Parts: sequence; C-alpha cells; structure tokens
Amino acid sequence: MAKKAKTVFMCTECGNEYTAWQGQCIFCGSWNTIVEHKVAPAEEAAGDTRRRLGGEARPVKLGRIGTEEHARMSTGLSELDRVLGGGIVPGSLTLISGEPGIGKSTLIAQMAGRVAETTGPVLYVSGEESGEQVKLRADRVLGSISDRLYIYPETNIENIMSACDEIRPCLLIVDSIQTMYSASADSVAGSLTQIRECSGQLIRYAKNNHVPVFIVAHVTKSGELAGPKTIEHMVDTVLSFSGERDRDLRILRSFKNRFGTTDEIGAFRMTSEGMIEVPDLSGSLIENSTCEEGSVISAVYEGSRPVFFEIQALVSRANVGFARRTAIGISQNRLSMILAVLEKKAGLNLLDYDVYVNVVGGMNTGSTSTDLAVALAIYSSFKSRSSGRRAVAVGEVGLTGNLRSVPNADRIIQEAVRLGYEAVILPENNAKQYRGGADIRVFGAANVSDAIRAWLS
Repeated sequence: MAKKAKTVFMCTECGNEYTAWQGQCIFCGSWNTIVEHKVAPAEEAAGDTRRRLGGEARPVKLGRIGTEEHARMSTGLSELDRVLGGGIVPGSLTLISGEPGIGKSTLIAQMAGRVAETTGPVLYVSGEESGEQVKLRADRVLGSISDRLYIYPETNIENIMSACDEIRPCLLIVDSIQTMYSASADSVAGSLTQIRECSGQLIRYAKNNHVPVFIVAHVTKSGELAGPKTIEHMVDTVLSFSGERDRDLRILRSFKNRFGTTDEIGAFRMTSEGMIEVPDLSGSLIENSTCEEGSVISAVYEGSRPVFFEIQALVSRANVGFARRTAIGISQNRLSMILAVLEKKAGLNLLDYDVYVNVVGGMNTGSTSTDLAVALAIYSSFKSRSSGRRAVAVGEVGLTGNLRSVPNADRIIQEAVRLGYEAVILPENNAKQYRGGADIRVFGAANVSDAIRAWLS
C-alpha cells in the first residue's frame, strides 16, 4: 500500500522545518513565514534518486577530476553577458527577479530572439501571457523574429519537459516560476510545494541535458525575491532587475553567481523599442557639469568599471517638530551616522535643520565610498558654498571623523581624467599609494575637516 504524503511546516525565509505550525521562526526570527509543505513518501523519493543518478555516480578522488572548460553562450546583450561573467554557461540555472513592469519580460524576450538567431532553438514558456501577447512584445523589441524561437503558453511542468524533449532547445526560459505546477504535487500553483517541485525538475533537466535555463520570479512588496529562500541556494545565478518607475534607467545586478563575480552591474534604458544598453554609465548619470552648492560628484567601483554619479543635498531650517532626515539612493542609517560625525568633528549644528540627500539618476548604492561626498554635499548646502573646481570626492567616513581607504582608487582617478575633472579628493592612504601620471590634482585627506578644506581650496 502506498504511503501517504507527510506534512511538514517550513519557513519561507530560511527553509527551517517544523512538525507543527507556529507564528515565529526561532532560527531567523521572522514572523508569519511558516507554511505547510507536503513531502513525498520516502520510498518514492529514494526511487527518484536512483533513477536520477542512474547507478553511475561513484565517489572519486578530487585530484583526478579534470577541469573541463565549457564555452559560454552569448546572450547578444553585452551588458547581460558582463553580469553573467562572460555569457551563459551550459547547464546553468539563472533566476531573474524584479518588480512588475520593470522590464524583465522585455529583457528576456530580446535575449531569446538574439540567441535563437545566433545559436539554436529557444523555448520561451509563458505562464502569465498568451502567445499573442508575447508576439506583440517581440514585434516591438525584436523587429524580425527567428524561426527558431518557440513560444509555449503552458503552466504544467510535465508538459513543458515533454516539449523540451521534442524541440531540444539550446535555451529554456520559464516566465514565471510562480505560475508553474506539477501534477505530482497536491497544491495550487505558486505555493511553496509547487515552487520547490517545479524548480527541482528544471534543475534536473538543466544538469542532465546541459541546457541553460532562465527562470523569471516575482518579488514581494519589500522588494525581496518571492518564494522559499532554498531555491536561491539551488540555482547557479540570481539576478535582480531594478529601477525607478519615473525614470528609464534600469540596473541589472547579480546577487549570486557560481560562474563569475557578484560585483558586476549591467545598465539599460527602457524605451519603446526595448532595452538599450548603456556602456558609458558614468556619462549618462552626470548631466550637470557646473559646480553648484549642495552638489558633489562621487564614484563607486562596480565589478570591472568605476561608476560616477552626482550626490545632491539640501539643508533647510525645520519649521515645526522634529527635523527630517530623508535619503534616496543611500542608506538612511548611513546618513544619520554622517550627520553625527559632521556635528561632532566639523562643528555643524544640524539639530534644527531638515536634511535631504539624493543620488541623482536613480542609482542605489550600498557602498561606503560615497560617505565623503555625502558629507561634503551637506556641508556645502548648510554653508551655501561650493567648490571652485570640478572635483570628485571618494572615501569612507569613520565614527572618529577619519577617512578610510577605498578599493581601486587608481582606476577611479583614471576615469575622472577621462570625464574631464580637475581634482580628486581621496583618503590619505589612497593618495600615498597613487603613483601619479594623470593630468589631475589628487588631494589626500586624513579626516573630514581636511577634506572640506581641500574641497573649498
């Protein structure tokens, strides 16, 4: 007699299992994240493992394993190839997420059309849109559509696997994983059980057939990837597509990549003809070339290139109540720390002033390299003074007011020269390591006060 499926309760944040439901996960501390999950009987799971391994896998000595190099497949989009580490690796599984309407399907459609033209058959599985809807988008962003691009409006994972056996695509795209379901799982599409089961089948197909798979996923209201966190550990690459609704700039960032770095970003502009690549991101983010009060240029090093952008600050006297502190593009906690340092070390009395800081262009940076530029922009707005030259400020501000070194300072200086800046203000240690050679003035500052004097000189 076949055994019944066992029911466990699993946290969608950390994947920890419980025998009964409870309100809070004791491992990660999240509330209301524990949901019911049905597990296949042990006999069926064991039989499936034997079939998957085929009785051929054996323990081998690590030193005897060769280092076979797989040729990467180009997506036809250089910015996407950059984020992936040089292209798509055969047999890899890539998860791409983003808010609704941000352009995920547009980017995927462009990639599918170019891979179909240059490499081989591509199967695009759409669980949210009909074939006609996908065709309208493809006509807009692709122009001519390759005969090797197949669309399959389907949500049953077993039917999708059968279609893959028939077409034998060189690339499989599933849009989106929350709409897929398996007949072997007794739950609705989008549930924890279905997402895990469908993802597992896609992973086995990718690894056994050496076919790369792209999975599109939804995000929660807080912007995090929807579904169990265990899926992020199962896939090879996790990409996030982000941008502001009122701006056309889109940033593709890698949060996990087993075949490349997670520091790279790709830049696109959303247009009526689809996604247009932005190879010169710094030039597109900086529109104002004049020296205005409350405006300072900063830079961060993303992967293999420095990215320059403008940081603006506005300091105004608060009318009533508590003073407001608003940050767009940088961490709110980081802004509070910089304000405390300016009050303690630079003598600014900001208690009765509202402070607004914005990274112009829609960039969101988590790097501490922008601390100095934020501090200088706030000082400039508070004192109504501006620098006499076009300068770039890069440095991490410590709680003591000292400036800490930043990585890749030499390449940031070289990019500043290319963009026509006259001076760069860096932490003292970075300035000492700089060998010179570029036609630009480099100021080394030990603390925030030194940086302010160098910026105003």
